[in-house]
Amino acid sequence: MSSGYSSLEEDAEDFFFTARTSFFRRAPQGKPRAGQQDVEKEKETYNYLSKEEIKDKVHKYNLAVTDKLKMTLNSNGIYTGFIKVQMELCRPPQTSGKLAPSSNGCMNTLHISSTNTVGEVIEALLKKFLVTESPAKFALYKRCHREDQVYACKLSDREHPLYLRLVAGPRTDTLSFVLREHEIGEWEAFSLPELQNFLRILDKEEDEQLQSLKRRYAAYRQKLEEALSEVWKPG
Repeated sequence: MSSGYSSLEEDAEDFFFTARTSFFRRAPQGKPRAGQQDVEKEKETYNYLSKEEIKDKVHKYNLAVTDKLKMTLNSNGIYTGFIKVQMELCRPPQTSGKLAPSSNGCMNTLHISSTNTVGEVIEALLKKFLVTESPAKFALYKRCHREDQVYACKLSDREHPLYLRLVAGPRTDTLSFVLREHEIGEWEAFSLPELQNFLRILDKEEDEQLQSLKRRYAAYRQKLEEALSEVWKPG
């Protein structure tokens, strides 16, 4: 059974593995919306943090941690830590086993380093659940909470999730990560057999829901008829 914890730091069994290849396609660039300006500033500061600044941020981050998932700064300037990723998949992915994330909202904790990219995180999550589809069909979003507003921003393959976690602090109500499929407008990424398989899965789920509904109402009807028969019995 999956514990919801995975690591990108070493190769081992029980969901400890290394993801080295990025398949994520770079998101199109454009003028940021008003709510995304602070997010863009976070990207810009990545190349300007010195080792001392990183050390200070890691120290402050660990002081604010409440769930013991602290960061560790190594002597070479690379730091390691944890991120939590929520699965928000609209369709069941193709897998080679029985570990597919069937429930929407499933939360997973990954142990990664500051060098791990978005593409590697996506690949790691899919590998954990034995998903056989290409990581290019999925996207990692960061969900930000600012001034009572919530908005999501798709991350590019070159961004580093642990750095974003460090800058935002440990509170997930300020910043959280979400794995989703690409938006509907990108269905061209799927082959015809894959699209047909999606339809078969939807048809199967629809039939299962319909049969369940019929059984429920059949049980209600039986109880109602039994109650009516008791009322109509001659005294």
